Amino acid sequence: MTETFRSDFLRTLSARGYLHQITDPAALDAAASAGVITAYVGYDCTAPSLHIGNLVSIMMLRHLQATGHKPIVLMGGGTTKVGDPSGKDEGRQLLDDDRIAANMASIRRIFERFLTFGDGPTDAIMVNNDDWLSGLAYIPFLRDVGRHFSINRMLTFDSVRLRLDREQPLSFLEFNYMILQAYDFLELNRRHGCALQMGGSDQWGNIVNGTDLIRRIAGKDAFGLTTPLITRADGAKMGKTAQGAVWLNEDALPAFDYWQFWRNTHDADVGRFLRLFTDLPLEEIARLESLEGAEINHAKIMLATEATALCRGREAAEAAAATAAATFAEGGAGDDLPSFAVAAPVAIVEALVGLGFAASKGEARRLVQQGGARVDGEAAGEATLVGPGQKVSAGKKRHGVIIAA
Repeated sequence: MTETFRSDFLRTLSARGYLHQITDPAALDAAASAGVITAYVGYDCTAPSLHIGNLVSIMMLRHLQATGHKPIVLMGGGTTKVGDPSGKDEGRQLLDDDRIAANMASIRRIFERFLTFGDGPTDAIMVNNDDWLSGLAYIPFLRDVGRHFSINRMLTFDSVRLRLDREQPLSFLEFNYMILQAYDFLELNRRHGCALQMGGSDQWGNIVNGTDLIRRIAGKDAFGLTTPLITRADGAKMGKTAQGAVWLNEDALPAFDYWQFWRNTHDADVGRFLRLFTDLPLEEIARLESLEGAEINHAKIMLATEATALCRGREAAEAAAATAAATFAEGGAGDDLPSFAVAAPVAIVEALVGLGFAASKGEARRLVQQGGARVDGEAAGEATLVGPGQKVSAGKKRHGVIIAA
């Protein structure tokens, strides 16, 4: 978006590349300039950790707070029981209450690194939509809320239309998700004066439903804001790797692996990712993205260290950077590398699986046969054994150590 905004909030989001669509840019800009606005993003509790795909919205909440406004983190304790069809080819596996509660408790920890929580006017709060959704009476809900939704219009939203176009089943349960999300916005408006919902571009239809519902039932103005789909320079979706999702929680992905993900950023993505995923000033980012040749690696190390510092803490980020320097520049094997404990030397194939560099022994054998496995820097064959103290590498960018059990 190219509008010139008056509010620090929208100027920041625009300059850093977060903006895709806004329901009423001029009115939102005026509201953000006039005083504190309260905005939310919702997160369902389908796993014990959020992943890189959630990071853009988390950073938006961080910038919202940094520019003088109030963030709400909405945990989907209720909507997780239903399932959001957006971007999905099939229905979500339904979780029981205990699993949802455990996932929510695990996810909560990540937000404490990005936001300041408390009771002040711009302090973040965290709420659970199960507090109001599970107590709804079906008939009154249909009468009071459901009547404001047009099936004709709902069928045009991408989250529904694309599923139907692919002839993938869409349950009535999932079809109701967009109504529940709109109702969440209404409840947050009533309870906390929330006037803005933010999310990814796939949430546009759901967000617009919420602004319309608030206008119809509460007679108030509310706003929606979405980010563009973040893809890498090679066209792949951000956060998708051959090894699976890049998780934000430390117990789901070690800090070194998280740092290494950012270090492996494509040259063409460095500036954009510095703007989106770090707090570095724009002037410094402009300098870093102008580096050429081998110097671009300095920018990648800055990206990896600053992004990891936000998510895992400065100490963990600097330890990961030191480990990488020891591994790549000095030929050592730093303390933060992935490890695999063995009681006696094992075959290279078993070590590759144990370190997580291959999903199966068959995949590990192919890696070895293609010359992609190394032990202490030397090419490994299928007969190679490895034991405690040795470094195992898969390709040029994945390294681990064998330790004693």
